[in-house]
Amino acid sequence: MAEITIAAETRTEFGKGAARRIRRADKVPAVLYGHGSDPVHVTLPGHDLMMALKQANALLTIDLGSDTHLAIPKQVQRDPIMGFIEHADLLIVKRGEKVTVDIAVTLVGEAAPDTLVVLENASVSIEAEATNIPDGVEVSVEGLAVGEQIHASDLSLPSGSELAVDGDLLIVNVTAAPTAAEVEAELAEAEAEVGIEHDEPEAAEGDAPAEGEGDAAENADSE
Repeated sequence: MAEITIAAETRTEFGKGAARRIRRADKVPAVLYGHGSDPVHVTLPGHDLMMALKQANALLTIDLGSDTHLAIPKQVQRDPIMGFIEHADLLIVKRGEKVTVDIAVTLVGEAAPDTLVVLENASVSIEAEATNIPDGVEVSVEGLAVGEQIHASDLSLPSGSELAVDGDLLIVNVTAAPTAAEVEAELAEAEAEVGIEHDEPEAAEGDAPAEGEGDAAENADSE
């Protein structure tokens, strides 16, 4: 994993007003913490941080000029509408030490026909060296049949990485694909739960009247 260097500034202003001013300047307030040291409050360039965090578990070198810190993102707050980064908590790490992180699970291959592959957990927690965190782990579902499962203990993790969860954690479950009738029944049930009703189709011109309708019309004409 390549290290990404980001130039930072020491932050001395705090509070909502200061945070808004920082964001208006296209910067992000952040905190560095870990290893029993006092938290270090910094300001990071917004664009550089956004680009760095496109890589999962990015390894960051935070350059404060007179000092540098090696860190990984621990918690990132984003604007729920615009998506820009509002604040970042960065965990200070040391070379050679191991950290616990979540990595993505990616499925490859095709299961047997008429099956439905369910990814029960899209990520898994592992322990790895801070400077050698894998981007993710691939799981092959090639040829899997109905009823087969893949658990965390079945994953092939990169060298130097170990599971940080119970090996029985279910990752992939292969079930029978639903039939068209089952899909329609589930859709109808879901619509009924939210109160969706469908109008009855109107009869086209020239359709024969239902039984009894013709007699009723003749009786009305004769009265």
